[in-house]
Amino acid sequence: MPEIKQLPPHVVNKIAAGEVVERPASMVKELVENAIDAGADRIDVILREGGTAEVRVVDNGCGIAADQLLLAVTSHATSKIKSDEDLFDVTTLGFRGEALASIGSVAHLNIRSRTPDSDAGAELLVDGGKINRVKPVAAAIGTTISVSDLFFNTPVRRKFLRTVRTELGHCTETITRLALAHPQIHFSLTHDDRLLHELPPVSEPRDRIAHFFGQPLADDLMEIHNREGDISITGYVAHPQNNRSHNKMQYLLLGGRFIRDRSLQHALGEAYRGLLLRGRYPICFLNIEMPADQIDVNVHPTKLEVRFRDSQRLYRQILATLRSRFLEANLNSNLQTTEAVSPTADQTARLPFTSTPYRTDRNPGRPTPVAIHQRHSEPFAGENRGSLQAAVAKDGKTDAAITSTSEDSDVPLAPVCAMQVMGRYLIAESDNAVIVMDQHALHESILYEKLKKKVLSGPLDRQPLLVPEPVDLTAEEAATLLDQRQTLGTLGIEIEPFGGDTVLLTSLPSLLTKQNHGQLLQSLAAQMASPTGTAERRDLVDELLHMFACKAAIKAGDVLADEEIQELIAQRTESTTSHHCPHGRPTTLVLTREDLDRQFLRT
Repeated sequence: MPEIKQLPPHVVNKIAAGEVVERPASMVKELVENAIDAGADRIDVILREGGTAEVRVVDNGCGIAADQLLLAVTSHATSKIKSDEDLFDVTTLGFRGEALASIGSVAHLNIRSRTPDSDAGAELLVDGGKINRVKPVAAAIGTTISVSDLFFNTPVRRKFLRTVRTELGHCTETITRLALAHPQIHFSLTHDDRLLHELPPVSEPRDRIAHFFGQPLADDLMEIHNREGDISITGYVAHPQNNRSHNKMQYLLLGGRFIRDRSLQHALGEAYRGLLLRGRYPICFLNIEMPADQIDVNVHPTKLEVRFRDSQRLYRQILATLRSRFLEANLNSNLQTTEAVSPTADQTARLPFTSTPYRTDRNPGRPTPVAIHQRHSEPFAGENRGSLQAAVAKDGKTDAAITSTSEDSDVPLAPVCAMQVMGRYLIAESDNAVIVMDQHALHESILYEKLKKKVLSGPLDRQPLLVPEPVDLTAEEAATLLDQRQTLGTLGIEIEPFGGDTVLLTSLPSLLTKQNHGQLLQSLAAQMASPTGTAERRDLVDELLHMFACKAAIKAGDVLADEEIQELIAQRTESTTSHHCPHGRPTTLVLTREDLDRQFLRT
């Protein structure tokens, strides 16, 4: 057996450096966090060649005393914890005491610092793990740390560094996270003598967001504020129309620290369920404050991951907070004009869905007859759907005044008059906007909301088949459906094994009786066996309700009678989720009078 030996300190530091110092951005993070812990209210970051040639961080914090400099570059030496109990009550950003020692082992490190009560500063040089003597030097109060030639003595690791542009991008993202978490601190970022970001302190975090991501996004954010016991959640979430194909714009800040947490990201996704298309991710800037003893930040060397004592409590609080906020907000999407003009705050205010009805001399109060398709009196001509009255609800009050669900208007609204164009869109007018609705997406959202309410109160209404129908499936499809018979029963679908790969269909939900039964069961099996789906019964039922609503809703190309249009819009006004269909597509687009004036050069 090979002999076991104690590793020398310089090897230990290089191993630690592999965990703490991955690239220049890692050094920027560690050094800036130390500056924040030192009480600095101004931090300047200077980079050369994306940080691969030099990273320099200058702060005006409390500084390091001359007799403490040698300890500062020693492994596991720190001023932030004193006992093992402190590991579970960490209130600072850095605490391990590994950063400077690790950086000094793989680069040229220069520390120059001065404390407020010292007449002169002190300087310490560390070259690839070799620590030189501390010497006096002229210096301003605070600390300046310069790191040059990263990985000069470990060429294998240097080969893994990317281009200057890529490394600069990582450093910029690091500064973005820190600046968002600490808006009270003045930051600056300079690269190769070019100032990239100058960030004076701000009292409104939205201003920092506007600096990095643009004023239109910042203006469109919804403010979040919630406190339950000793946990508070503040910040902003974006309107669903502002989303991304990745989750990199989900900024979760915990006590001034940017973190990644799959559970919290899942809570975000659940809050936006039905508001975003599959594969799209919400944008958020949320700051979480909770007692330090409820968090374990000693999980990962870079401190990006943490462990919560009660993660489910935080999950539920985020989910409930966002869903409550969405119920109060106007989630209709603004129509994007050809100039892609960003809406102003006034334009994005919730527009009450009243109407100034279209009028003509021949038929006052009726839509102008410019619809592309001639209307028919029979309700919803089509083989695979019933009437709107049966599919939506039987209690729609088309002739009565409709009460707005707007957060800033409780004025009773007059009946809405709308017209159908292109066989798929409904157009109406409010006091100061033109409103365009997708008839399929709108009807689908209404059906989904009603189905969900029915499922929560009990099984869906079912209609037994007069003659049970055998349906031939593949072996996998039959097994999938039979394994989920209880779930299907909740949704009004009853099946029984009928030998081989055949199942016997005995009942269906009332709104699906006109669907092709074989195709319906095949679609159900595919949905339930989808590898991208979830195994949780609640989510599975939700996905199936999406499918039911989609199949039962009116389709693009279906010509609607005037009464059917009126009923659909009446149901829209009474619905709380009609702004998006269950798949995340907007049902309604708004073109304000200001947008039109701008297009016709009236402004």
